[in-house]
Amino acid sequence: MSIDLASPLEIVDIIAAEDALVAPAVAAQREALAKAVDAGEQALRSGGRIIYAGAGTSGRLGVLDASEIPPTFGADVGLVVGIIAGGPAALLRAQEGAEDSAAGGARDLDTVNISACDFVVGIAASGTTPYVHGALQRAKEVGATTAMIACTPLPPATSGIIDIPIVIIVGPEVVTGSTRMKSGTATKLALNIISTGAMIRVGKTFGNLMVDLRATNAKLVDRSERIVAEVCELSRDAARALLQRADGLVKRAIVMHMLDVDAATADMALDASRGVIRRVLQQSPAALAQLQPGEPR
Repeated sequence: MSIDLASPLEIVDIIAAEDALVAPAVAAQREALAKAVDAGEQALRSGGRIIYAGAGTSGRLGVLDASEIPPTFGADVGLVVGIIAGGPAALLRAQEGAEDSAAGGARDLDTVNISACDFVVGIAASGTTPYVHGALQRAKEVGATTAMIACTPLPPATSGIIDIPIVIIVGPEVVTGSTRMKSGTATKLALNIISTGAMIRVGKTFGNLMVDLRATNAKLVDRSERIVAEVCELSRDAARALLQRADGLVKRAIVMHMLDVDAATADMALDASRGVIRRVLQQSPAALAQLQPGEPR
């Protein structure tokens, strides 16, 4: 209550102390988050998508997480989708009243052609946002699996539309009601777990390496070459040449080298293993042991 009288250092200490409560609160929802990872994997493997629906900060975090999936994991744009009350304009400026429309949430799901194969994650720190509830209700109507990330206990009426409740109790915000703070941090952590976990489960990594990344800039080109060089124990020049033969695809390049096959055969082997490179190679990425903790890849 006296934060407005605090020095800059005291403000930092107060906020940092409150933020330290977030990670344990997220970890307390480990079983629910594991169910969400599994639901995400099942959706992706059945031709569906992970769809986030939220308003305000919650919606922006969903859109952010969805936008980072293609470059990180080489996933198709649209495999993870974020919708926000008020549309794209709401990413930069609050759209007053948009979050109060349950019909708007249902309509926006219809716009992205919601199907029973999809996994829909509602995001609402308060747990009561009408837009989010409208989206989840529409998802249930078509047979999709649903989850909700909230930071307060959910009202009993939600039990019929939410398959996986993820309730992360972070306590009062430093600035009362400012859910962009602890609630926002908790939401970001939960989304990281759900999307990253689902991507790992469908084979987007080898060990902890991003073997399906898309080299869309110089940093990612360098990372691709480093990964191939490390895993295949090649020089940087040899790794670069191998990637050229693999059309820049890291996972394909690794399989080509390890099995001594051409690109088409490597793709066939990956398809047979449902995209999981470890099942193709039947070995762990031993070269990773040579990396120092924290070394950039």
